[in-house]
Amino acid sequence: MHDLHLADKIIKQITEFAAINNFKKVKKVWIDLGPIVEHGVQIEPDNLKFNLVLLAHGTLASGAEFDIEKIAQVGRYIIKEIEGE
Repeated sequence: MHDLHLADKIIKQITEFAAINNFKKVKKVWIDLGPIVEHGVQIEPDNLKFNLVLLAHGTLASGAEFDIEKIAQVGRYIIKEIEGE
């Protein structure tokens, strides 16, 4: 559950971007994830992806594919690209 806070922050950024760009739906999101520790546990891509899918339900990102790649930059994530229609 330590990933939930970060996933919520990312979903808010994705849906805001989608609304500004008049997307009807977000299809795919590419994210770079550096080592981030919350509550003493490092956030792993699979756990983050699970929470993103969970929180995307009922938003423009519902059903979107999340591609998360590990990077070396400590404490950082980057939303590289958002594909929508």
